[in-house]
Amino acid sequence: MTAHQVTIAMNGVTGRMGATQHLERSIAAIRRQGGVALDNGDTVWPEVVLVGRNADKLRALADRHGIDRWSTDLGDVLADEGVDVYFDAQRTSLRADGVRRALDAGKAVYCEKPLAEDAATAMDLARHAAGTGVVTGIVQDKLYLPGMRKLRRLLDLGFFGRILSVRCEFGYWVFPGDVEPAQRPSWNYRTEDGGGIMLDMYPHWQYVLEGLFGRIRSVCCHATTHVLERVDESNRRYAATADDAAYGLFELSDGVVVQINSSWATRVYRDELVEFHVDGTHGSAVAGLRECRVQPAGATPRPTWNPDVPNPIDFRAGWLEVPDLGADENGFKVQWEDFLRAVAAAEPYTHDLSAGARGLQLVDVASQSSRERRWIDMPEWDQ
Repeated sequence: MTAHQVTIAMNGVTGRMGATQHLERSIAAIRRQGGVALDNGDTVWPEVVLVGRNADKLRALADRHGIDRWSTDLGDVLADEGVDVYFDAQRTSLRADGVRRALDAGKAVYCEKPLAEDAATAMDLARHAAGTGVVTGIVQDKLYLPGMRKLRRLLDLGFFGRILSVRCEFGYWVFPGDVEPAQRPSWNYRTEDGGGIMLDMYPHWQYVLEGLFGRIRSVCCHATTHVLERVDESNRRYAATADDAAYGLFELSDGVVVQINSSWATRVYRDELVEFHVDGTHGSAVAGLRECRVQPAGATPRPTWNPDVPNPIDFRAGWLEVPDLGADENGFKVQWEDFLRAVAAAEPYTHDLSAGARGLQLVDVASQSSRERRWIDMPEWDQ
């Protein structure tokens, strides 16, 4: 058995998502388990160099996770021939530059979404990556979640028959910061800093829809800013210039109609923060981050509209829970393991930077639809 060391420069992991999901629950967890197992019995061992702008935060993270190297000089790290992979979890407005510098340095690249602030930049990066021949990947964590994997299983089994429609509700109340502190950084609500719910979430919806149900053919979207003023980390009021809600209709290539409501200005009355309701001729399912419930055609009740009497049907009681098949691990960790296997084998990774560019295409089309108040066709991805 041979251990293959892969050294990863992790940039931007002092933020909540990078520190928690990517460093602590993914790379540190992989190191604790002894690396990533390969089919031939070998392992991939991830060595880490932390990169960022705040030396104190980097030092504290390194000490917490037993990491020997950290640096505030990205150029110096990328010049190190011993560094194999560049990972970027910086704020959106900084990501494209970091990814381009890493590609120019010949590093494999794995990064958070969105890949850039617009589709043109993302497509340019994807083409540049293809020209270098390095392995690249974009985070598509939702496909690795237990609820989505159960939904995938139902699709593979033909449970739904012909799929008719998909409805998704996503979001929660993000406190403005005046009374309760906000749960998200203030830059998320300023367009000039790369904020906005469409830029943040529509890349997710693109890969979930196209990964599970089919290609997006056309889009009709309305984006808006519900909460007009918020309070930042220094307790200063600022104008919220980015969209905090988007209401979208999507037509897929086979005629399936999808509705997705995304909002940071809604209070949750559902089981999970995101739920996908799929209706088909043979059955329906409701899938969240972890759970999935189904109602087959043969168990569908026969409601009758009558608002003059109490409803006699317990609709929730007629749904069955899809069981777990084995233990489900953190979705970010599972995807990191898949990517590291691709790097070790020097093979193309399924969710490469062109997949990230496709997500930005949806953001651009949805933004245009909202501005022009009309349906817009999705362009074909021509790499």
